[in-house]
Amino acid sequence: MALDKDAIVAQLKDATILELNDLVKAIEDEFGVSAAAPVAAAGAAGGDAAAAKTEFDVELTGAGSAKIKVIKAVREITGAGLKDAKDLVDGAPSVIKEGVSEDEANELKEKLEAAGAEVTLK
Repeated sequence: MALDKDAIVAQLKDATILELNDLVKAIEDEFGVSAAAPVAAAGAAGGDAAAAKTEFDVELTGAGSAKIKVIKAVREITGAGLKDAKDLVDGAPSVIKEGVSEDEANELKEKLEAAGAEVTLK
C-alpha cells in the first residue's frame, strides 16, 4: 500500500487545531515517540557548548582614573587610531576584542588592568 502524500497534506490543511493535536497524541502513543524530544535534545546540546567555552570577549567596563594610559593600551591592543580608541574608552562598557582564546583574553585583561582599566571577560 503506497501513501498518497498529497491527500494526507490536503487533509492536514483542512484539519482544526484540536484534530491536529489528537493526531499528534495518537502518533506518539502508537509509535512511542514524543514530539517534544527534538527540542529538548537541541537545548541540551546548547548547554554543553556553553560549558566548554573556548572563545572569549574582552570588555572594557571602566577607564578608571588613568584614562590616557587606558586609551594607549586600547590603541596597542586593537591597532585603532587615537580617536577610535578614545571612543571605545569613553563608551565603556565596550568590547575591545571578540572571539579570542582564554590565554590571549587573560593577557589582554592584565595589560588593560595594569593601565588602570576595569575589564571583564565574557
